[in-house]
Amino acid sequence: MQNFIQMEKILQNEMVIMVAEAVTYVIGAFIMFFIGRVVYNLVHKKINVNSELVEKDNFAFSIAHTGYLTGLLLAIGSSIVGPSNGILTDFIDMVVYGGLSIILLNLSVIICDKVILHKFSVYKEIVDDQNEGTGVVEAAVAIASGLIIFGAVSGEGHGLVHGIVTAIVFWAVGQVALILASFIYNASLSYNVLDEIEKDNIAVGVAFAGVLVAIANLIRYALSGDFLSWGESFANVGIELVIGLLLLPVVRFLADRVLLPGRKITDELVNQEKPNVGVALIEAFAYIGGSVLITWCI
Repeated sequence: MQNFIQMEKILQNEMVIMVAEAVTYVIGAFIMFFIGRVVYNLVHKKINVNSELVEKDNFAFSIAHTGYLTGLLLAIGSSIVGPSNGILTDFIDMVVYGGLSIILLNLSVIICDKVILHKFSVYKEIVDDQNEGTGVVEAAVAIASGLIIFGAVSGEGHGLVHGIVTAIVFWAVGQVALILASFIYNASLSYNVLDEIEKDNIAVGVAFAGVLVAIANLIRYALSGDFLSWGESFANVGIELVIGLLLLPVVRFLADRVLLPGRKITDELVNQEKPNVGVALIEAFAYIGGSVLITWCI
């Protein structure tokens, strides 16, 4: 009987510790999420978030901002997942890696604006013209970067400093991969993606968004897990990137032949008066679904 009472007390203590850890994680996550929104406002000083969402009913901005919040959630989540090392250590890791993730996410959006969407002003397209195609791509970049950060930060490293270094390096590699994928995808098409997006072609923006998220998901998978060595990590990323780039034309071909028999995706997206957003969603799903299947099979 005494042993049973002692065991019951041990279980109760463990339950209290688990609840305390869970509450700590939730509070820490909300704090980091709030900081992430503050940082966004500081980076985008010219944008009044409430005005765009409520007064102007700017759907393009709503899409882009929701994408940022989703990417922010993924980035912050990267500092939470994994085995516990004690409440205090976990909270310190959350603050350090969560803060780093917020910085990297906002840098990703800036890089997208300057490099991936270099042919026009993203601010003008989303805020002034309310271009939903640009909003979709901006959202996809934030989500894609959140996935890459999740892979780069999650997992066990070799100490805090080493973990920060590996996170920054892998994030940078992921950004280069996204840029490379966007250029190759654009070059493989008979039309110019950026020209179509600038024309307010939301269908092309949706399809392009699917490409970015699919590539990022493969990179996330390559980076996930405990750090073993630089060589192995770079090799994994390289393999997944090659697979992803090879996936693009194959998926488009299969979408044409299997998902849309008798139709051409290009005709639906750019060669008619009203671009077919529904077909673009199918194409985006094909890219993302293909990347998910690959991570399940490898």
